[in-house]
Amino acid sequence: MSNTEYKNIWVLIEAAQGKVRNVSLELIGRGKTLAAAGNEKLVAVVIGEETDSTGQTAAAYGADEVIFVTGDEYRAYTPDAYTHALVKLAEKYQPAVILIGATLNGKDLAARTAARLQTGSVADCLAVEAGESGEIIWTREILGGKALQQAVISTRPQIGTVRPGVYPKGQPDDTRSAAVIREDIRIAAAEIRTRLVDFIKTAGSAGPKLEEAGIVVSGGAGLQKPENFSLIKELAEALGAAVGASRAAVDAGWAPPTQQVGQSGKIIGPDLYIACGISGAAQHLAGIHSAKVIVAINKDPEAPIFEVADYGVVGDLFEVLPALTEEIRKIKTT
Repeated sequence: MSNTEYKNIWVLIEAAQGKVRNVSLELIGRGKTLAAAGNEKLVAVVIGEETDSTGQTAAAYGADEVIFVTGDEYRAYTPDAYTHALVKLAEKYQPAVILIGATLNGKDLAARTAARLQTGSVADCLAVEAGESGEIIWTREILGGKALQQAVISTRPQIGTVRPGVYPKGQPDDTRSAAVIREDIRIAAAEIRTRLVDFIKTAGSAGPKLEEAGIVVSGGAGLQKPENFSLIKELAEALGAAVGASRAAVDAGWAPPTQQVGQSGKIIGPDLYIACGISGAAQHLAGIHSAKVIVAINKDPEAPIFEVADYGVVGDLFEVLPALTEEIRKIKTT
């Protein structure tokens, strides 16, 4: 088949209990832009549980069609079952592009699907754009984040994973509707080599997910030593926020890599981002460019973080943070 026979932009939807993950909504918005550039449809693909809310949410954010694949074998992610379903769908409908969130499951599924379809894929992208000639340009980091690479995939379908937070969620339009397609794709139990035994929360997993949180409190080198990171956790707990960290704090061992915010960590777009003792290196600022409101607390009035902050507090964070946490707790108890 020639590349021109492949049509439409697909977005794989990740959802739990009927709630669509933010990265999927971000990719629907981006996929809609790419689809419009090529005069194509934006198709949301849901493998797993079918709920009214999942389909309605996908439509509200821009999907023209929603394809559901359901069954007992898809109740929880397994590499064999999900890859089988996505490959069968791609072989039948021949999409031009498949966008998948760069989550643990998403990265696994994208690589397996590309291998099965013998097509090209790009992982962990920071941008996906339509070129002047209609080609899709994928941008990702190389050399440990020291450089960016742009790639064009010559085979079809093109498959790429995109980091959560690099694109903002659009505004939903609840008046929109989408055509619903249900596909019956079965796989023998013997072909599924893994099964879900249990979900185990990791240490420090309390609170909202960093990529999905409406409020994030992050700490940096200004905290000076690991035990002082408790100030960040206490403020986050008072606000119902997620905990983040700068690369310097993670490199020092004060916070796990899963909490690193920045170009080489997680790119986020919360409603409120509070940076505590973070100077504002370029790679960190690249991770918070989609934040709606940024508050910076730093004793150095010349810190670069103040150039992007909506509100700045020049002061000793060891005085500011306990006072702020105490006031928030008072407000919440009155």
